[in-house]
Amino acid sequence: MKQEVIKEFGTEELKERLDEENNQLVKLKLNHAVSPLENPNRIKDYRRTIARMKTELRKREIEEAKK
Repeated sequence: MKQEVIKEFGTEELKERLDEENNQLVKLKLNHAVSPLENPNRIKDYRRTIARMKTELRKREIEEAKK
Protein backbone atom coordinates (compact mmCIF):
# COMPACT_ATOMS: atom_id res chain seq x y z
CA MET A 1 0.00 0.00 0.00
CA LYS A 2 1.37 3.39 -0.97
CA GLN A 3 1.99 6.19 1.52
CA GLU A 4 -0.45 8.46 -0.35
CA VAL A 5 -3.25 5.96 0.20
CA ILE A 6 -2.40 5.58 3.89
CA LYS A 7 -2.54 9.36 4.41
CA GLU A 8 -6.13 9.42 3.12
CA PHE A 9 -7.38 7.13 5.91
CA GLY A 10 -8.84 8.56 9.08
CA THR A 11 -7.06 7.77 12.33
CA GLU A 12 -9.59 5.18 13.52
CA GLU A 13 -9.75 3.52 10.11
CA LEU A 14 -5.96 3.44 10.00
CA LYS A 15 -5.82 1.68 13.38
CA GLU A 16 -8.35 -0.91 12.17
CA ARG A 17 -6.41 -1.51 8.97
CA LEU A 18 -3.20 -1.85 10.99
CA ASP A 19 -4.77 -4.60 13.08
CA GLU A 20 -5.96 -6.38 9.93
CA GLU A 21 -2.51 -6.14 8.33
CA ASN A 22 -0.87 -7.50 11.50
CA ASN A 23 -3.27 -10.45 11.50
CA GLN A 24 -2.56 -11.14 7.84
CA LEU A 25 1.19 -11.03 8.48
CA VAL A 26 0.88 -13.54 11.31
CA LYS A 27 -1.16 -15.87 9.09
CA LEU A 28 1.34 -15.57 6.26
CA LYS A 29 4.27 -16.33 8.55
CA LEU A 30 2.47 -19.35 9.97
CA ASN A 31 1.60 -20.66 6.52
CA HIS A 32 5.17 -20.10 5.37
CA ALA A 33 6.50 -22.07 8.34
CA VAL A 34 4.24 -25.01 7.53
CA SER A 35 4.74 -25.01 3.78
CA PRO A 36 6.73 -22.52 1.70
CA LEU A 37 4.75 -19.72 0.13
CA GLU A 38 4.69 -19.36 -3.62
CA ASN A 39 5.74 -15.72 -3.23
CA PRO A 40 7.56 -15.12 0.08
CA ASN A 41 8.07 -11.46 -0.84
CA ARG A 42 4.50 -10.87 0.30
CA ILE A 43 5.75 -11.12 3.89
CA LYS A 44 8.17 -8.28 3.23
CA ASP A 45 5.41 -6.21 1.62
CA TYR A 46 3.15 -6.64 4.65
CA ARG A 47 5.96 -5.66 7.02
CA ARG A 48 6.64 -2.51 5.03
CA THR A 49 2.96 -1.59 4.87
CA ILE A 50 2.66 -2.04 8.64
CA ALA A 51 5.72 0.17 9.15
CA ARG A 52 4.22 2.87 6.92
CA MET A 53 0.97 2.76 8.89
CA LYS A 54 2.75 2.98 12.23
CA THR A 55 4.83 5.89 10.94
CA GLU A 56 1.70 7.77 9.86
CA LEU A 57 0.01 7.14 13.23
CA ARG A 58 3.08 8.37 15.10
CA LYS A 59 3.26 11.44 12.88
CA ARG A 60 -0.37 12.25 13.72
CA GLU A 61 0.30 11.79 17.44
CA ILE A 62 3.21 14.23 17.28
CA GLU A 63 1.10 16.79 15.40
CA GLU A 64 -1.65 16.49 18.04
CA ALA A 65 0.88 16.99 20.83
CA LYS A 66 2.16 20.18 19.24
CA LYS A 67 -1.33 21.71 19.25
